[in-house]
Amino acid sequence: MDTPGLENSELKRTPLHAAHLKAGARMVPFGGWDMPVQYAGVKVEHAAVRGKAGVFDVSHMGEFRVTGPGALAFLQSVTTNDVSKLKPGRAQYNWLPNETGGLVDDIYVYRVADEDFLLVVNASNIAKDWAHLSAQLAAAGNVVLQDESAQTALLAVQGPQAEALMQPVTDTDLSGKKKNAYFAATVLGIPVWLARTGYTGEDGFEVFCATEYAEALWNGLLALGISPAGLGARDTLRLEAGFPLYGHEFSDSIHPLSSGYGWVVKDKLHLGHEHIRLPSPQKLIGLRLDKVPVREGYPVKLAGTVVGHVTSGTSSPTLGYPIAAALVNAEAAQAEEFMVEVRGKDHPATRTEMPFYKRA
Repeated sequence: MDTPGLENSELKRTPLHAAHLKAGARMVPFGGWDMPVQYAGVKVEHAAVRGKAGVFDVSHMGEFRVTGPGALAFLQSVTTNDVSKLKPGRAQYNWLPNETGGLVDDIYVYRVADEDFLLVVNASNIAKDWAHLSAQLAAAGNVVLQDESAQTALLAVQGPQAEALMQPVTDTDLSGKKKNAYFAATVLGIPVWLARTGYTGEDGFEVFCATEYAEALWNGLLALGISPAGLGARDTLRLEAGFPLYGHEFSDSIHPLSSGYGWVVKDKLHLGHEHIRLPSPQKLIGLRLDKVPVREGYPVKLAGTVVGHVTSGTSSPTLGYPIAAALVNAEAAQAEEFMVEVRGKDHPATRTEMPFYKRA
């Protein structure tokens, strides 16, 4: 989670930095940003999201606007999913492939209007994604690419009571908004865009607003009884839900079809299409352990031979036992029992289907 070699003075700050300090957050470097890892504690915040609702500051994420008559054709050429299926007011999970079969990033695409799209990209990849998309613009026509990251704050309200808690202070009927809906609204009198999306395995809304409104929105949401939650809980929640994290389960060199997300690759021509459709030499699997939590990079063994490594691991607060995602050789992926090496000692791990947790 930490970014080595960055002093606190060099870290970027979200518009809510002062609010996090006021709330007693423990701050850590993450992707070049000074971010809250926890407030009351990871387990407490995790339980709040699973049981009621929590709010995350994800303003470190990047927002790119793609507009113009050629916007759709451009996005079709640089992503794997079918953006043409998006109607205005809808959002879509998507990939930015590179030319050799890996991913530049995994992103979300929001269609605002016929010729107006918003891309949300991972915080640590903002500069890389911008350079990549800018380079592809040379072959595109009638497209404008704008970086709106510095002007945009993003909060994620997640949990089974998210709708009920937000509805009294929202001017739009939230009950009629399906998953991946994207729409303008006001929350607490503040103009926002809401998306029924998230990264925790729970229902909820991601709330986009201008940076000058961020602190008022944050404080208002906390006053509704929504708990502040940090990156620690965000990571345990997303792993329980089986969601991949760029830099762990995806990267420039990991074949993305090693994951269970092959549905993101549609039958169309796009950058690197001939490589991304080749069979992956590895497969992402879920592992359950009895007692010992495991971390990224730990070797995974089968019959004494290293066949892969852990990409993400934690002790699941919901399930009460350690879980992990691991990237293993494809020919070993169907085995039931593995060993994970932790500080020179092997510990048994049982293959299990992901997601580890699914909302009822």
